Amino acid sequence: MPRKMTLALFAGASSLLGGIHQAAAIDAAPPEPTVIYANQGAPPAAPVRTAYAERPNLGGGFIEFLFGDGQQQAGRYPQQPEYQPPVYQQQPSYDPRRALLPQADPQQAEPQDAAAADPRLRPFDPRFEKQLVEYDGKEKPGTIVIDTPNKFLFLVEGNGKALRYGIGVGKPGFTWAGVKTVSAKKEWPDWTPPPEMLQRRPDLPRHMAGGPDNPLGARAMYLGSTLYRIHGSNEPWTIGTNVSSGCIRMRNQDVIDLYGRVNVGAKVVVI
Repeated sequence: MPRKMTLALFAGASSLLGGIHQAAAIDAAPPEPTVIYANQGAPPAAPVRTAYAERPNLGGGFIEFLFGDGQQQAGRYPQQPEYQPPVYQQQPSYDPRRALLPQADPQQAEPQDAAAADPRLRPFDPRFEKQLVEYDGKEKPGTIVIDTPNKFLFLVEGNGKALRYGIGVGKPGFTWAGVKTVSAKKEWPDWTPPPEMLQRRPDLPRHMAGGPDNPLGARAMYLGSTLYRIHGSNEPWTIGTNVSSGCIRMRNQDVIDLYGRVNVGAKVVVI
């Protein structure tokens, strides 16, 4: 029985090979002759026909591998190229804040930073320069009117005019209002801090003689029996601010000018 099966398989393979040779013989038949004329160029080459192109289906698998063309097989089953990792283009860095930040002016950055670090370098506001202004109040000439919220001192001159000076006033909690009189005047006054101030500032001296370094400045005009005064200052950059413990401070050149225009007993209205 096994011998009969072997003979049958051999006969089938022989028949299959015979069909293949017959198909190859048909494809190998010579083509018709080509005629070339003198004024005509060579005809285009005829396409090359291969036995694989019209070869009957061999059924694939092991038989296809045995009798197929190795090159055609490679075309049908191309070899996969070696894997190459993808290359990503490097993107430029992006900072969303960059567009929101304006370019600083190097010529202005240094003065502004210096003024913020040291207020003594801050330019004096021209609004607080001494100047003659219109005045429509009811006070008589020679009266001093202190406008605490706006940091101005007015010396009423009459005829609808007044001299206006810039001043520094009390810090929050130290401002006051009322009507007083100038009870005394002193040039380059000494300064003795009151006990209340020494309690808040124990680093202050107990007494300081008058002079350029004295906080009361070049002149002082005392208000009634209080400890409040209109006086000069060795810190002119504080004019226009809430800085004192209730006194009214002025630049030294301004307090000297006011001192020469005001007499003892003059009325002082603080609003």
